[in-house]
Amino acid sequence: MNRTELAAHDGRDGRKAYIAVNGTIYDVTESPRWENGTHPPDHLAGQDLTEELKMAPHVRAVVERFPVVGTLEEDAPAQDNSSGGKTAIGLVIAAIIIALVLFLLL
Repeated sequence: MNRTELAAHDGRDGRKAYIAVNGTIYDVTESPRWENGTHPPDHLAGQDLTEELKMAPHVRAVVERFPVVGTLEEDAPAQDNSSGGKTAIGLVIAAIIIALVLFLLL
């Protein structure tokens, strides 16, 4: 599951409440401490809470008691297609040059 898919599981409006910690996604939907996708004081479901858990008053083992529903995948980096137009222009120029050379030779 990527971050966009995780964000859809925010625990609101009847949706499941998932959180990610150290690459593992946990289902916290049934926990009364995660009602409506919010865990006091200000943690929200649908997010990677790895850093926040480092400062939590409880240990990671508390989170690890929840059902595991998947792993957090990093979003694929956006592909840079900015050179696509340059490549096409280069091919057109090359074709014109070849045509001129052939015209001059014949």
